[in-house]
Amino acid sequence: MSFSSDVKKELTCVPLGTRHCMIAEIAALLIMSGEIKYENELYSIKFQTENAAIARKYFTMIKKTFNINTKVVFKINKKFHKKQTYILQVKDNEASLKILKATTILKSHEDKPIIRDYVDLTIIQSICCKRAYLRGAFLGAGSVSDPEKGYHLEFVSPTLKHAEYIQEVMSTLEMDPKIVPRKNNYVVYLKEGTQIVDLLNIIGAHIALMELENIRIIKEVRNNVNRIVNCETANLKKTVSAAVRQVQDIEYIQNTIGISALPDNLQEVAVFRLEYPSATLKELGELIRPPVGKSGINHRLKKISEIAEEIRQTRGGVKNG
Repeated sequence: MSFSSDVKKELTCVPLGTRHCMIAEIAALLIMSGEIKYENELYSIKFQTENAAIARKYFTMIKKTFNINTKVVFKINKKFHKKQTYILQVKDNEASLKILKATTILKSHEDKPIIRDYVDLTIIQSICCKRAYLRGAFLGAGSVSDPEKGYHLEFVSPTLKHAEYIQEVMSTLEMDPKIVPRKNNYVVYLKEGTQIVDLLNIIGAHIALMELENIRIIKEVRNNVNRIVNCETANLKKTVSAAVRQVQDIEYIQNTIGISALPDNLQEVAVFRLEYPSATLKELGELIRPPVGKSGINHRLKKISEIAEEIRQTRGGVKNG
């Protein structure tokens, strides 16, 4: 089972709450995955899903909220590994009108009924109703990627109007979703781990939230360790490269004018560098009596390199390295 499926399974177990919250959740489910028909001046509603738990929750909410029994039809698609689709229908005109008017999907405009792809903001004024609406939208057409692979949560809306509506609802809850067209739909998405965690918390997927947080922490620690290792490796490479150049310069001086031609303080550093080619500046400084700090050793080695370069230029040689 995918992480997205786990989230939806958990959301179907969230307590139904008050009537106005159930109306908000039903409204989102219908807009995202429902089909509303108006034929021969009669309304009917159809909702379908391949998820049995979502079908059961929708059926229960319709029953508890409106005291309407939804007809359930099972359809098996033989082409796709015999996947079962649950089709829930309200064919009675009065019952359909009751649901559509309560959710404000059906509204009158200039004395004409209009089926809308959004609902009145009065339906989701309270925080609990906003949570329920987003939960219904996710159950209807939402998904979230496996956090082991990346962070991406989305709602696939059938219309731009409703995509912008979801975006507005999320924005009031301090999230910053984006919208992008995809084929004939519009996708409202989040790509930041922290915001996905916030949304899972808002819609009630607390177990999935903890799992995602644990994975985020592990990945963050792993990334930090990798950064530290990479940084230390880069520093080590620089140190080794510098030490190799220093040894080459000292050997060049030794083979030309001789180390003894150097001032005493430089001779001492040159001898120890040849003897301890992999020693750090700090370690070289501690070998000298009295000890010399890193900056002092670095200054002397730079001076030795300058002398080696002067000899090369005087003799027409080519710098090693």
